Amino acid sequence: MIVPKRSQISTPVLQLLQQEDQVVIDNGIFQLRLTNPGGKIIGIQYNGIENLLELNNPILNGGFWDLNWSVPGTSGTRGKFDEIECNSFKVIVETEEQIELSFTRTWDPSLQGDQSPLTIDIRYIILRDSPGFYSYAIYEHKENMPAFNLNETRIAFMLSIEKFRYMAMADDRQRLMPLPEDRVPPRGKELAYPEAVQLVNPVEPEFKGEVDDKYQYSCENKDNKVHGFICLDPPVGFWQITPSNEFRTGGPIKQDLTSHVNPTTLAMFMSTHYGGQDFVTQFGSGEQWKKVFGPVFIYLNSVADKNDTLSLWDDAKERMHKEVDCWPYSFASSEDFPKADQRGAIRGRLLVNDRCISKEYLSAKGAFVGLAPPGNAGSFQRECKGYQFWTNSDDEGYFSIQYVRPGDYNLYAWVPGFIGDYKYEKSIAITAASDVDIGELMYEPPRSGPTLWEIGIPDRSAAEFYVPDPDPQYINKLYINQPENRFRQYGLWERYADLYPDQDLVFTVGSSDYKKDWFYAQVTRKVGDKAYKPTTWQIKFNLESIDHNGSYTLRIALSSATSSILEVRVNEEEANPPHFSSGLIGSDNTIARHGVHGLYWLFNVEVAARQLLQGENIIYLKQARSVSALNGIMYDYIRLETPPLSAMYY
Repeated sequence: MIVPKRSQISTPVLQLLQQEDQVVIDNGIFQLRLTNPGGKIIGIQYNGIENLLELNNPILNGGFWDLNWSVPGTSGTRGKFDEIECNSFKVIVETEEQIELSFTRTWDPSLQGDQSPLTIDIRYIILRDSPGFYSYAIYEHKENMPAFNLNETRIAFMLSIEKFRYMAMADDRQRLMPLPEDRVPPRGKELAYPEAVQLVNPVEPEFKGEVDDKYQYSCENKDNKVHGFICLDPPVGFWQITPSNEFRTGGPIKQDLTSHVNPTTLAMFMSTHYGGQDFVTQFGSGEQWKKVFGPVFIYLNSVADKNDTLSLWDDAKERMHKEVDCWPYSFASSEDFPKADQRGAIRGRLLVNDRCISKEYLSAKGAFVGLAPPGNAGSFQRECKGYQFWTNSDDEGYFSIQYVRPGDYNLYAWVPGFIGDYKYEKSIAITAASDVDIGELMYEPPRSGPTLWEIGIPDRSAAEFYVPDPDPQYINKLYINQPENRFRQYGLWERYADLYPDQDLVFTVGSSDYKKDWFYAQVTRKVGDKAYKPTTWQIKFNLESIDHNGSYTLRIALSSATSSILEVRVNEEEANPPHFSSGLIGSDNTIARHGVHGLYWLFNVEVAARQLLQGENIIYLKQARSVSALNGIMYDYIRLETPPLSAMYY
């Protein structure tokens, strides 16, 4: 294990120094300096480096909490940026073992329209002998506060540009990063949107031609536990560790930002990323709400031998596991953060009943099972105000969720390999020290009849479909030899027209292979300068006979939608109106943000027997909206079912 280097004192002592405009905490391993009463971090001294943070950016320096908000009725997801400046300071705990500080911003009604209507209490904790510090915040909307929308909140750290160049967020996603000035003209050229920049004349030639985009380093909540930067000389690591997802939004596979060029390291709590307006959280006038975000841990480590520099990442992962094992923390003093003995648990088993696959009940292997605020089946993926607690079932479908905050929840689940969402019909009350055994639960996924044919894998992702190689002029070298991460390259949507220059995609059941013949996203086709047209994909299949005793069912599961309209026509390409239309759906922007899933959609389309033909049939899938290159959908899975067979129910 890497041992953090201590300052030159014989016995580390936890010290707090209060100055007129600053507060300094020193535990002998590092020193933390904050503004008083603002609560912004302006200094982290560690391992001989005077300050790990950058204080000379034109905007956004040091470490801080911020949020993005808007007034009711605002369209879109962009509001007012609010770098939180607190107006009071208080020492909550000061002992030989721990210091906890509170920086609070109360809402001023005279600033209505200029400041988000919230009371915000930001906490910092330093423990004796700990190589890092903790931070959490309590946000509260009170009965005397006006309505508003909360779009995003996070902690941001702007690290020293000179020192921190190597970013790491996963074993296969780490690299030396460009400089921030490489993104600015004339060194950088903005591409289809401001976040994506081609490095045309970077300071260091090795980056020339690459595309830099912070969304290329996004990560799902369930995996977003540790990331950060390494200083190569001296070898020092700065890591953001999130030990729990209970305070994040959107469920376990919602994606968000991590670390990126500047260098910037983020702890994201709420955002509209990969969900769009569905993640804009609306508060009514006088609506009472309180939520604790965090604590998260900022971990510092170092090694003496430069040859071991990259081992700092392995050490950070080890520390992450220790922090996870310590959750919920016993030392956070706020009464709004319940300790382990103030929380409850739930356990049970989930089975699947799909008689078209098996006459026996199936174990829900690897199911995502979670507690989230009450709502409809699947509502957790758009839920932002409450807490969520998730786990994966074992091979036999057994699950257990520990350390759940007291409250009323619904139990939600989905099972890889099956479409749809499960919701337990009863509300579940969790109380302190409760251990709820909910027993065996049965999920019956949507099913009318046996499968005639299917395309893809029902796993809420388009990753199994054909992801093209990037245009050679728009690459991120990190992903060149990573097939599993190929979708993270820039501009893949433009490759559709290269691969299908004259006609749209045609998939023939029985001979086509979805891994090679089904493009990962149904996008628009460019026909001129900023001019696009819809695309219509065809699924061709043969029927030897037609069952006229009932209707067929077409199941279409989407893993993403961005300002799109999906129209379905059966054997009539020009049918008006179409046999099915989704209407305008989605704003998750997953195509632009290098993902293979955003929000999940499931459509069940009834196909009358009279619409089908003996012999060849064609289903036309049209993405009918064509305002931009980034309108489009991603399919998760498509299945055509025959009419019900009564025998299968016996």
